[in-house]
Amino acid sequence: MKKTLLLIILTVGALAARAQVTVEAAIDSIEMLIGEQVHVTVTATMKEGSKVEFPVFKPTQQIIPGVEVLKSTELGTKGRDGGFVDRQVVYTLTSFDDTLYYLPPFVVKVDGKPYESKSLALKVVGIEVDTTRVDQFFGPKDVQDNPFQWNDWKMLFWLSVLALALLAVAYYLYMRLRDNKPIIAHIRIVKRLLPHQRAMKEIEQIKADKMQNSENAKEYYTKLTDTLRKYIEDRYGFNAMEMTSSEIIDRLEKALTDESKDAATMKAELRQLFTTADLVKFAKYSTMINENDANLVSAIDFINQTKLENMPTEETVKPELTEADQRTVKTRRTLKAVIALIAAICAVLFGYVFYGFYQLLN
Repeated sequence: MKKTLLLIILTVGALAARAQVTVEAAIDSIEMLIGEQVHVTVTATMKEGSKVEFPVFKPTQQIIPGVEVLKSTELGTKGRDGGFVDRQVVYTLTSFDDTLYYLPPFVVKVDGKPYESKSLALKVVGIEVDTTRVDQFFGPKDVQDNPFQWNDWKMLFWLSVLALALLAVAYYLYMRLRDNKPIIAHIRIVKRLLPHQRAMKEIEQIKADKMQNSENAKEYYTKLTDTLRKYIEDRYGFNAMEMTSSEIIDRLEKALTDESKDAATMKAELRQLFTTADLVKFAKYSTMINENDANLVSAIDFINQTKLENMPTEETVKPELTEADQRTVKTRRTLKAVIALIAAICAVLFGYVFYGFYQLLN
């Protein structure tokens, strides 16, 4: 009794497992012309992880007499619910006999057990030919003579070679131009203070430091006269920094007379300032605070009465290139000109060659 029950359980389990495996075959067209192709898709549904073996056919092997298998393509695996998967293979078939074929079932082995698909039908339709009018059929043609002569093509050929060679030269020159970095000369716009602005800035610094009230009169007069000398040098264009006080006054005499009605007063105050400065610096002369203030005011009045406010406040600074940089710039210009010339020649040559080919072909 136990053996019988066990046998029944095993049989039912085997039938249940077999029922879980299905093999289906579908054809995309049941009718085709002679020599055309159809595709048969074989799908095997099984538990995931099962081992499957599809039928294997060699190229041009006949599945049945008259129907050939050209190739087979596996589409891969698609998942389904319940742990099942689909494996598909597409077989490409053809036939050269017009008749109706019954394709046998495709046998697929799953875990070593064979499973069959349903059989398929394929109708191959021939093309009707009117054999009563044989004059419509022509035999093979003879070998044709070459319509092209080398003499017609050789000039275009050599012009093409020349154009390609020029393109190679142009590319080489371009590589040299790219590797040879350009010399970029930046023109700078420099803003500068006017002479009177610079001088007044220095005097404001003297006042901020209260140098006129300090005991070190020599430092104060040195700073004050240097400021005036620099202003006179920038304003009137002579080297006042290297001149004596009397030489400066003499050089300024004519200019002050032409520019101001109070030239005599300015000259006297300026002479007094420089004389006091020389006494302090070289004769250890001691000055009073009010005298220092008066000389500071004289310096400010002189600057204000002789200043020019319409002078340019910006200066264009052009860098000077070295000889090597100038040669580099010249070389780059030459390379650019040569490359442009070669490009123009190549454009003309290719245009002529294409036009020549067009004429020969037509």
